[in-house]
Order: sequence, then C-alpha cells, then structure tokens
Amino acid sequence: MKFKIQVVVESESGETQLIQEVLEIEKGNLQPENLGLTLAQGKELLLQTQRSIVNQQIALYQKQQQLCSHCGKKLLHKDKRTITHRTAFGKLKLQCQRLFNCACNEQATRSFNPVANLLKERTSPELLYLESKFASLMSYGLSSKLLQELLPIEGEINPASIRNNLHSLGQRLESELPEEAGILYEGCERDWEKLPTPDLPLVVGMDGGYVRSYDRKSKKAGNFEVIAGKSIKADGTSKCFGMVYCYDAKPQRRVFEVLKSQGMQMNQQVTFLSDGEEIIRDLQYYLNPNAEHILDWFHITMRITVMKQIAKGISKADLETDISSESIQKDLTSLKWYLWHGNVFKALSKIEDLIDNASVLASDYDDTEPSLEAEKLCSHLEEFETYISNNGQYIPNYGERYRNGEHISSSFVESTVNQVISKRFVKKQQMRWTPEGSHLLIQVRTQVLNDEWVNKFQQWYPA
Repeated sequence: MKFKIQVVVESESGETQLIQEVLEIEKGNLQPENLGLTLAQGKELLLQTQRSIVNQQIALYQKQQQLCSHCGKKLLHKDKRTITHRTAFGKLKLQCQRLFNCACNEQATRSFNPVANLLKERTSPELLYLESKFASLMSYGLSSKLLQELLPIEGEINPASIRNNLHSLGQRLESELPEEAGILYEGCERDWEKLPTPDLPLVVGMDGGYVRSYDRKSKKAGNFEVIAGKSIKADGTSKCFGMVYCYDAKPQRRVFEVLKSQGMQMNQQVTFLSDGEEIIRDLQYYLNPNAEHILDWFHITMRITVMKQIAKGISKADLETDISSESIQKDLTSLKWYLWHGNVFKALSKIEDLIDNASVLASDYDDTEPSLEAEKLCSHLEEFETYISNNGQYIPNYGERYRNGEHISSSFVESTVNQVISKRFVKKQQMRWTPEGSHLLIQVRTQVLNDEWVNKFQQWYPA
C-alpha cells in the first residue's frame, strides 16, 4: 500500500490555499522492520515538511514587507539573493528579495533584504541549543555524529562549526556577567539588619584540576589550572561552577552570581571550604560579610595518613631515646587528635617533636646507616608544619562541627572536579586545550549540569 503525506495551507479565514505533497511511502507485507516509519523516512519527512512550511512563511513575510512602513508606498524590487539557514530539520536555501528603500525617509543604504535582516543568525536557536548541550557533555566530533544520526542534517554539520557556535554562546554568557569588583557586598550593614531571616548556611567548596595546554607556536604541552566548585543549600540542592583562572577576568563575580542565584543574602552565613591554596582562598574573600573560612579536614588527614605509611617503613630505632617506628606512628595519631579538636598550638609543638625524632633516625651519628624513610618523613613533616602554620587561623574544632552535623570536608568537590573537568577534558587522553576554549566550554557545561541551559535559551529567545 502507498501513503501520501501532504501539507495543507489554510488562510486565517479557514480557506484552503495550497495542498502540497511532501512524501510518498510504499509499504509491503508487514514485517517487524517495516512497521511504521523508519528513521530515514522520518528524517526525510521532517526535512520536506520543514522546507514546505518555511517557503510559505518566507513568501508571506516578504509580501508583508513590500510596502513602506512610513508612507505605504510599494517598494521597488532590486534583485533576489539566496541565504542559507541551518535548522534542526535540515539546511535551508532561502530565496529572498532585495528591495530599494523608499525616498520618503533617509536610510543608511539604498537597498535592504527583509529576510536577511530578520534572520541575523544563520543557525536556528533549537539547533544551537542541541549542538551546545551535547558538545558540553561529549566531544565535538561525537556530538556531530550523534546529531547527524538522529536529525536530517547529514553532511551539513561538522565539529568545527559546533565548537565555534559553542564559543559564541560562551562569549554571550560572559558578556552578561556584571563587572568585577574588589568587594562584592551589596548594601550596607544597616540594610542587612532589615533583611528577612536567612536560610541555613550555604556551603561552598572549591578545588583545582589541570588540563593539558595547546600552544600553536610550541609542540611542548604544558598545563594550566582549572578551578571547579560547588555550592550546596541546606535543602540539599546544589550548583556547580568553574573557570580557567589564568584567563577569567571576573572570577569572584562568577562565584558571587552563583551564590546569589541560590538566594544568598548579606545577613546569611556562608561556609567556604578549601585545601588552603592561595588562589582559591583569594576567590572566597569579600563575597559575604558573614563568611566562614575553613581548612578542609580531608586534606589534613590525607597528609597525616601518608606520613603514617612512611613511618611504617622505618626499620631503624634509637634505643636510648625510645624513638622507633611505633612511637612515631603514635605521635602522628596524637597530632591528628590535636588538629581534630582545633588545638593548633599543641599540634605545631607535636610536629616540631616529630621532626626532631625523625632527624635522629635520619642521621648517622651512631655509625649506622641513616634511614631513608626517616629522611622522607622529615621532609613531609617540614612541609606539613608550613601548611598548618599558614592555615592555622582556618582550623576550627572539627570534632564539635562534626557532632553538630556541620560540614568539615570538601570531599563533595572531588566529584565536582571529576564531573566538570575530568569527564569532558579527558586528562588521560592526548587532548589539548587553549585557556579560552576550555573556559568558554566550562561556562556552557556548568549551565547544562545545573539544568539551567534551557532556561537561558528561553530567556534569549522567548518565542
């Protein structure tokens, strides 16, 4: 049997103006593989229907533009031009008229193209949305193959155009971001007191990851840092964000706008967790007057765990002072207990004792071979002493916070770094990126991960 699919065009009064056949399908005996439309038939149907509808829309629009908007006089026809417009249902070649401007009103040009002026972007918003969404989640090449597999756009889309369109959308997001400011507090303290009772504290964690750099002038691949973070509300909802710090001109504003979109008030407490890195700490300053900065417990205990493993490998002992692998491990446990309860003074004192003990085992004063493990432990302890000294003011009583159900670790950021950076930039493969390209991609990717990308497109294109 044969099926004929037609497009029927009706006027506003309901009269039939045009009947156009768009596709004819012939079906034989019923088989599982020929039940209904095949993917190829569905794509052809969408393509032909799209062309038929668009041709009617263009014809009606050009007819409406033939009269001067000032005096009503019919405009003179100059010539015809073909413009290309890419849609989710195929590439369109639109035959457009060029008209002379009316002499009743002075214009910058003698002629104009109504359709070209209307369709300034040569790609439809829906196709831009699909391209950018999939390209933010997978490689540009895979995004191109997926869209060509499902939509009637074979051979009409390539990874380079998807990348360029995504970068343009990323630049559009950047242009909407307000300017950076030294202090981002809004209002004054007198106004903050009049604000309604705030929600429970926001918890913000940040961490960094490294992406392989691409340099056209040099084949040597270095790395640049990408910062990713997540903010969590008391009800469990969260938003992620990211940036390339060496490229981003508005890093603090970016974080502030994310917190603001989650309802942050100036009288609300915000808890910032970090690993103590100076760049990340600077990003967290002056975002909220009631901010609380805490050194992540995960990074403290991780360092102590490494030192315990090194101490287990120490075989040398000093019988006169009872310094051995077991005594050092016991002291490291005591050090962890002091830090857990926020006693930085005693923790630093314990670290100094551990350095002295490790130095004894690392020396060869008793004509025995020095312990290489003790030397390695001594180096780690000295680095740890500097780490705790520089971040002592950000070490609270972790035990008390833990018992009260408050956050003490930024472990949730580790998964965010993996989600925002690693899964897309694939550090294990030989993928290289420019700071600009990766930064713009991250802005689109975080919008997609936060389920905000479709709302952003609806804001840009209300219809």
